[in-house]
Amino acid sequence: MHSHTNERMKLLKLLKRLAFGLLGAVMAVLVTATVLEKIYGTDFAAAHIYGAGWFAALWGALTLAALACLFRRKLWRRPAVLLLHLSFAVILAGASVTWLFGRQGTLHLRTGDPGATAFAGRDGSEQILPFRARLDDFRIEYYAGTRAPMDFVSLLTLTADDGSLHGEVGMNRILVFRNYRFYQSAYDEDGRGTTLSVSYDPWGIGITYAGYGLLLVSMLAFLCDRRGGFRRLLRSPALRKAALCLVLCTAAVQGARAADTLPQTLPREVAAELGDLYVYYNDRICPLQTLAKDFTVKLCGKSRYRGLTPEQVLSGWLFYYDDWKREPMIRIRSAGARRLLEVGGRYARLSDFRNRVNEYRLEGAAGRPAGEADEKFNIIGMVCTGSMLRIFPYTDPSDSLLRWASQVDGLPRELPHGQALFIGRAMNYVSELVVKRDWAGVAGVLRKIRSYQQKEGGAHMPSGLRFRAEKLYNRLDWSLPLAAAFILTGIGGFLDACRRMVRGRAFGAKTRGWLLAGVAAGGLYLTLMLALRGYVSGHWPVSNGYETMRFMAWCTLLLTLLLARRFLFLLPFGYLIAGLSLIVSMMGESNPQITQLMPVLDSPLLCIHVMLVMVAYALLAFVMFGGVAGVVLHRRARGAAAQLQAVSRLMLYPAVFCLAAGIFVGAVWANVSWGRYWGWDPKEVWALVTLLVYALPLHAGSLPWFRRPLFFHWFCIAAFLSVLVTYFGVNFLLGGMHSYAG
Repeated sequence: MHSHTNERMKLLKLLKRLAFGLLGAVMAVLVTATVLEKIYGTDFAAAHIYGAGWFAALWGALTLAALACLFRRKLWRRPAVLLLHLSFAVILAGASVTWLFGRQGTLHLRTGDPGATAFAGRDGSEQILPFRARLDDFRIEYYAGTRAPMDFVSLLTLTADDGSLHGEVGMNRILVFRNYRFYQSAYDEDGRGTTLSVSYDPWGIGITYAGYGLLLVSMLAFLCDRRGGFRRLLRSPALRKAALCLVLCTAAVQGARAADTLPQTLPREVAAELGDLYVYYNDRICPLQTLAKDFTVKLCGKSRYRGLTPEQVLSGWLFYYDDWKREPMIRIRSAGARRLLEVGGRYARLSDFRNRVNEYRLEGAAGRPAGEADEKFNIIGMVCTGSMLRIFPYTDPSDSLLRWASQVDGLPRELPHGQALFIGRAMNYVSELVVKRDWAGVAGVLRKIRSYQQKEGGAHMPSGLRFRAEKLYNRLDWSLPLAAAFILTGIGGFLDACRRMVRGRAFGAKTRGWLLAGVAAGGLYLTLMLALRGYVSGHWPVSNGYETMRFMAWCTLLLTLLLARRFLFLLPFGYLIAGLSLIVSMMGESNPQITQLMPVLDSPLLCIHVMLVMVAYALLAFVMFGGVAGVVLHRRARGAAAQLQAVSRLMLYPAVFCLAAGIFVGAVWANVSWGRYWGWDPKEVWALVTLLVYALPLHAGSLPWFRRPLFFHWFCIAAFLSVLVTYFGVNFLLGGMHSYAG
């Protein structure tokens, strides 16, 4: 009997080693594949790795080894754990069916043609359709009053021997006929042709979706399982002792600039009238204040310059060019560009861009640094000539469409003479009044221009509430001081928490209250900013890197409020993560402007996908900082390191589950938008790698190293590199379809 037990234990140990060894091999292959794809191209990776039989066999072997290990450990006694692992097996089974029996390709159709009975497969082969597909019409739908595409729509007729179907294919709107799914992909420049993605996968998608559903149910069941690791951690004595102490670290850092003479500009009230005009900018109609803010940030890296509002900066360049061209306000980040311009500091004057004989210093200079400086020079030129200020709407007599013009744009000859005269001379008259310093007259003419805009723009203009909301959003620009305050508080709180843990001192209720109040205030500010941005843009503000990092900061503050009352040491981590997220969101040359949403991104599934992933990343950041604290305190306070391990393990469960749910919600969105739920894009691959990496510590029963606090904490620090590569490394180094998110 004893010998039989030993044999069973040896077999189980062998199965564990095989399963986790295969898992490590899968992760190594995935990481290597993204590097090879960058070097040799997508086709190489698709043909030699992702589409190869050995790669599918590796996944199959991993699945079989994991299932054998599960049943050998008799995990049917814990249904939640068994279902959780079986759901991944079902998902992989669905992917295998798609790989073996599915067909994908593209179909090009033209209006007026009789239609097509075949489409081009991904390998270039001809794939026969059991029906005829005909394009009846194609149209582009635009956002009201703009030329920004809102949707691309193909009207199709699909005819088989026993019936036909008339339907539409648009972005995030698929058409299904005889198990063939049609997706909008591209269109011909003349607007009379369309390219559709075609997918035939009658069984694989259903099996995969069943796996997604099973995964969701099993994750919820696991969190509620009384015998599961998550519920056991909630009852852990280590957590009841984890009331750590924090002190708010306050710092006042104020920079001052010499009170030299400001360049000339409009009075603040008059400049505000200019900012109150409408302008056609970034393919949408918005306050001119928005353009002024973007212009100011682009030039000097801040939304204000020496106490002047963005409208004053813009109007200064517009009406007092000679003064402003000598103002050292153009931020030059590259040392190479500064050498070309022969400037010593970080800021240059516009006059520095030309030498003594009026030659342009950046002429012929190549590379991104020179390109950024050249872009700023050109933007100033567009503002000073007025070509960027497309503030005059008119209805084009040739097609009855609303268009926007600047004072220097050409106008249709059919336009009424009085209207053309007003467009061409209104801003010149404003300039004359500025020279006379007739501020009342300037404000009056600007109000007349606004009245003209409202009359001519009509129903295409944004509502008054949306217009005021955008102006409020532009004014509430406190991200940088908030980020600095959060980071300083987080660093001070972290150092003080370590000191107090070692000394075993108590925590003051008043200090705790102030810290929580700071988190709540920051959360309310971000809530307001996200709500305003979402209302102004007309979509959830999670469509690019700037917005998702701010959303991550918001998630971090919310989680801090929810968890800090029980795990008070999370307060400094919450401050640090929120502050760093805000800093990262502002790392670009300027904040990404509010733009119309790309048609493919206009889906509620995308919002759910981003929210789940950002919550997961915020929790994983907490775990990483917990690892840092655990390593610091390991020698002097081993009990504290064990407490930190317990809390980090507790947060790992919802983090991994949110990440898994986010990945698979994203897969459903991709299937609806592009016709495939997994494309082995570098972002997808690294998200999967991150999921697998963080799943390892959840298997402490099979991997005893993770029971050791020091090893666990070091692993959590190193594992966060996968998050950084997934979010930043892919965008800046590996590229792929998801690079828009950066």
